[in-house]
Amino acid sequence: MLEALGLYPDEPRIRWDDTTINNLLLWGTNSGMSDMALCSGSRAWMRLHGKWLPVTQRPITTEELLSSLERQTKNNSIAAMIKSGQSDYDFLHLIEERRGLRRRYRCNATPIADGYSIGVKVVFRAIPSEPPALESLHVERDIAQYAFPDNGLVLVTGVMGSGKSTLLAGILRDIIERGGRHVATYEAPIEFDFTSIPNPGGPVSQSNIPEHLQSFLTATRNSTRTAPDVVLIGESRDPETMRGMIETAEIGVAAYSTVHTRSVPETISRIVNIFPVAERLQMTATLVSSLRMIISQRLLPLPSGSGRTALREYLVFTPEIREALLETAPERLIQRTEELLKAHGQTMQAAAERAYGEGLIVREKYKAILAERKRKGGIGMIQEQEKPKTPHYEVFSISEYVRDGEHKSVWLRVGAAFINKDGSFNLRLRAMPLTDPKTGTANLHMRLRVPRQNGEMQPDTEEDADSFYLHIDPLTGAPLEAL
Repeated sequence: MLEALGLYPDEPRIRWDDTTINNLLLWGTNSGMSDMALCSGSRAWMRLHGKWLPVTQRPITTEELLSSLERQTKNNSIAAMIKSGQSDYDFLHLIEERRGLRRRYRCNATPIADGYSIGVKVVFRAIPSEPPALESLHVERDIAQYAFPDNGLVLVTGVMGSGKSTLLAGILRDIIERGGRHVATYEAPIEFDFTSIPNPGGPVSQSNIPEHLQSFLTATRNSTRTAPDVVLIGESRDPETMRGMIETAEIGVAAYSTVHTRSVPETISRIVNIFPVAERLQMTATLVSSLRMIISQRLLPLPSGSGRTALREYLVFTPEIREALLETAPERLIQRTEELLKAHGQTMQAAAERAYGEGLIVREKYKAILAERKRKGGIGMIQEQEKPKTPHYEVFSISEYVRDGEHKSVWLRVGAAFINKDGSFNLRLRAMPLTDPKTGTANLHMRLRVPRQNGEMQPDTEEDADSFYLHIDPLTGAPLEAL
């Protein structure tokens, strides 16, 4: 069926320019493409239903691509930037197909090798003219119910081309149509035009990073001054964006973003591990406290080859689940999230089993997804450098905070302690303790360890005769006081 599409019928005989490339994009869009790739010295390629197909005959040249890029972006420095190898370039491309109908494309231009010189690859991602209706995406009942919190963080994850932005656009469209909430988006670049939604129920604004605001951190600060109820942070790929994403969720709004990961547990690991080691414990506590839902999506081809179906893994982070994760040792966080996902959410394997039963995916894809879980090990976010053999005490780092007028604390297991022959102690820390921002010191609690029934260790529940606190300087490790 795909091969029956054939080649682009209006390929120019002499030269590609911005007009002929626009016509090629419109032809691809009307044929159902998701992406178009134009590379120096290569034919044009189009991705249709997840499969890449050649759609032109002769190779396009670097000069043709750069010339059309300068006209499409109205930026005369693009050619010089690409040829210098400085960086890639993201932009939004609009084509007016006819009056009242504009086609939108998210685009990236990247320097590549072209023989002995520098060429360019341009990838155009087709974006629907308006955000899809959520019901058209056939989302699960839990997603339709829990993807709309009053505050906190909702993440949509997946690999490139897995429909993350489309799913998130459907969720935001539903929020806008319900009304009563101020929606602000910060993207690089802007993809879906949420201002085009008919009869919005509240104010909607969209800012392009860095054209309108310098960075995502700037966007976060802007959101604290413009009083939105819902904030979309575009794709979170770097520490700055992820920090802004988490900080936005902390100010009491509903924050949404996308992350490039393949599973719910991997998402938590990916976010935390992108920060410096000294910050990871604090960021773990902050992230877990902010999370409301993680949805991991994949798009797989239908057996007929005429389209794709979405498989979704998801977990709703209820107060009970957040509390369970906050009480989990860092090295077991991935394993614990896996357990909670299996017990209270939907795994990708469960989604694949249902899709296979409904005839939506082929047996080979179904078996491959089932095998993924078997290959996964319980890799912790913060790896132990040295596993103690016979620890006498567990060491906890305690961080106190106030929520809803109540004083609360977060206990994170950070290491073990050993009694020496002379009665002194050796501390082995597997992670940096949480530091009190007021005093600049870390509050550590040592508690006698006793075996659980399953062979693991747990803190003693006796009185404080077998436990005590240490206040240590996080820089020197020197004890400041003992209680």
